[in-house]
Amino acid sequence: MEFAYSFAGLVVGFIVGLTGIGGGALMTPILIVVFGIPPIIAVSTDLLYASVTKFGGVFAYARKKLIEWRIVILLLSGSIPGSLLTLEYLKGLAALDDIEHLMNLTLGISLILTSIAVFGRNKIRKFALKVEGRPWVAKAKKVRPAVTLLTGVVLGGLVTLSSVGAGALGTAMLITLYPRMSMPAIVGTDLVHAVVLTGIAGAGHYSMGSVDLSLLAYLLLGSLPGVFVGSHIGAKLSPKVMQPIMGSILLVIGVRFVLAG
Repeated sequence: MEFAYSFAGLVVGFIVGLTGIGGGALMTPILIVVFGIPPIIAVSTDLLYASVTKFGGVFAYARKKLIEWRIVILLLSGSIPGSLLTLEYLKGLAALDDIEHLMNLTLGISLILTSIAVFGRNKIRKFALKVEGRPWVAKAKKVRPAVTLLTGVVLGGLVTLSSVGAGALGTAMLITLYPRMSMPAIVGTDLVHAVVLTGIAGAGHYSMGSVDLSLLAYLLLGSLPGVFVGSHIGAKLSPKVMQPIMGSILLVIGVRFVLAG
């Protein structure tokens, strides 16, 4: 079984490197559906798994000055309280069945939203750029910091409950709010936010005793080389081919969890 966990980490890491789609959107469903791991353990362990695997990428973006720290702070000002409040709510649920039902439902919704973000990322960017000069957009920019903070609150809740949303969904929200930012800067900014958010949420779940450290170690053992190999091959593949495939997979898995929830 330990080898199977590492192999799952290898596959997910390879796909993340190949497509850039967040590992949480793939790893959590695999742990639940394929290995039969309880949702609370799968989500909790995957949060720390995501934080560790994404941490290495932060330095490359920081060296190239592709991180908008002001936006990171705004997002974290919303997502950290959102995550902590969600953790307190989970601690208040006495029945494990209630927690797992909530996690299954949130996981399904998060996966569906993520699939929409994957499908529509380019269209979202084109639309945001098209309407940027209109008067109502100029007025909306005045409240953009507040909207960014509120976006963080939503992501904090979703990620803490499902381990999904900090990657593709966060990127889509940043594209909508900041269409003039370059894609590398959006990815770098979202990556820093995701590392901190998943780390805090994972630590909260660890305090609840729901993180399987041995499972985490086996997943990381496979995923780190998987990301390395996938990123090298992914650089040669067109995202126009891979993104629709990944979007479709995430949509199907998301619907499955919503119906099961």
